[in-house]
Formats: sequence, structure tokens, C-alpha cells
Amino acid sequence: MGSGTFEQVRAGAESVRAYASRAGSLTTGVVIFHPWWGLNDDVIAYADRLAAAGFAVVAPDLARGQLASTIEEATALATGLDHAHANSVALAAIDWLTDTRGVAKVGAVGFSMGGPFAMMCAPQRQAVAASVVYYDAWAGEHPERSKAPVLLHLAEVDPYTPDDAIASFEREIRDAGRRIDIHRYPGTEHWFAEPSQTNWRPAAAELAFERTLAFLHHNLAS
Repeated sequence: MGSGTFEQVRAGAESVRAYASRAGSLTTGVVIFHPWWGLNDDVIAYADRLAAAGFAVVAPDLARGQLASTIEEATALATGLDHAHANSVALAAIDWLTDTRGVAKVGAVGFSMGGPFAMMCAPQRQAVAASVVYYDAWAGEHPERSKAPVLLHLAEVDPYTPDDAIASFEREIRDAGRRIDIHRYPGTEHWFAEPSQTNWRPAAAELAFERTLAFLHHNLAS
């Protein structure tokens, strides 16, 4: 268990569990969208680290409490995800930061399955001033409706994210007039930044976190 608390975030008529961790200034916040494993300890630990760096952080549960520990379980979770519900939850988490915690600027961070949520929320919520995506490459609908810059962390070898998808992602973001920074991490595969996974590579994960932290501080403070 992390140093934060589980809160209830209102998404339409439903109350949804979300992990909240905060410290320092409450004028800037970060919403974290979990990978297909669900809202697990890796996400909670990441949230606590961002909170310790001075952000108000919330990580909503997009999967109604489901957790997966194997690829087979995670595939079933992702396949069965209620996307309309998850989209509503994603936006509600941002509203919770701005309306309940008084945050003015929000950074959106998504891991793998959570990457598209980090991208789709920026055009729909003006408060989102930066998007960070781990492993994924989906620009979302109407990327031109946001000016939020994008930071993309990619594995060196990743069958889930082919090069043509990455090229298309970069082109769409640049055509939308948004800045994009892309980093590939040598000797890594998908999930390299998640300590519970066998593909975890601590040095690469730490470098990606440091880059994320600098990116968020710069874009949420400006």
C-alpha cells in the first residue's frame, strides 16, 4: 500500500475508486492511467513518487477493480474493458483534480493500455497541459484540439507497438501543431518501466521517470 488514499471519483451516476496521493503545491496535478494489469502496486508506487515531487496525483481504476498478473488475464481484462465507462472515468479524474483539489494544470500519464486515455483527454479538457505515454502510439481523435506537448517512451523491441504505428503517431501529433519528444531505451521491451514485470529494466525506468518529471515540471509550470 502506498502513502496516499483511495478516494471515490464521480463518473456520471457511478462512484469509481481512484488512488490519490499528493504533496507540495496543489496548483499542478497528474492523472495516471494504468496498463492492462489494472490499478496495481506499480501504478500506486509511481503515483507516490510523483506526489513526492510536488504534484497532486490521482490514478483512477478504469477496470472496475479487476487485476491481472498474467498476459492471459490481462488480455481478457483489456478485451472486456467498457471503453465508454473508462473514458468517462478518465475525464472524471481530471475534473476531480481541477474541481475538488483546485488544480489549474494537469499532466496525463498513460502506461500501455492507459496511453490512449492520456491522449484522448487532452483535446477534451483544457486543463491538460502535457501528455506522457509509455510504450503506446495512438494519437487519438482530434489531436489538433489540444496544444499539449507529448512525451513518448518506447522500448527498443516491442511487438505491441510497431514502427509504422509510431511513425503515424508522430506525424499526427506534429501535423496537429503539437510538440512531441520521443525516446527509445536500448535493451528494453514492453513494460520495461514496471517493477513487477520480468521485462523491468531499472536504469531505463529511472531515466524515463526523470525525463517525465522534468517534462511535467516544465510544461505545468509555464
